[in-house]
Order: sequence, then structure tokens, then C-alpha cells
Amino acid sequence: MGDDEDISSVSGLPDELGIDEDLGRAEQQLSVRTEERTYGKAVTVVEGFDESNVDLQELASELKSKLATGGTVDDGRIELQGDHADRVPDLLDEQGFEVGG
Repeated sequence: MGDDEDISSVSGLPDELGIDEDLGRAEQQLSVRTEERTYGKAVTVVEGFDESNVDLQELASELKSKLATGGTVDDGRIELQGDHADRVPDLLDEQGFEVGG
């Protein structure tokens, strides 16, 4: 190994492969639930993120785009406008997350 090679990742593989990010996502146990807000509006809440391993703004943007809805990141959780509890777990699974109860 030369001095040029940087093997600083947890898995021992180069950071460019993104293995550590995938492992970090798989270890997180997320929950998806629906809340009713003012005027009876539904909001889908996704929480349980380890914010040191996930860019919540980027993930929220991807979910909003795929669901064609608005939303925000608030206090370490993603809030999406509308009831999307049926679709969000599958979308998170595609991103490498595990969704539990």
C-alpha cells in the first residue's frame, strides 16, 4: 500500500465505494407514522435517523420528489404532507434503510 491510498473507512475499503454509508443506513431502525395536524391534514412522519450518517435534507428532497408532495426536516425527522405511510417504507428500503414498527 502506498502513501496515496486512504483506507480510513470502517469497513477497510476506500471511502469512494460508499460501503460505510450503506452499512450505516442498514443499521438504523426507522419508524413511519401518520399524524393529523390542523384542519384534519395528514402528515407522514419518518424518524429514527442517525443524523451523522444521513443527509436528511437530501433524503427528504428525494422522498418529496418521488411522492410529488411537500415536506420538511424538523428536529431530526422528515415530515411529508399527506398520508404516504403505505409508500414511504418501500422508498426508504430502496435507499438502504430498514423500517420497523
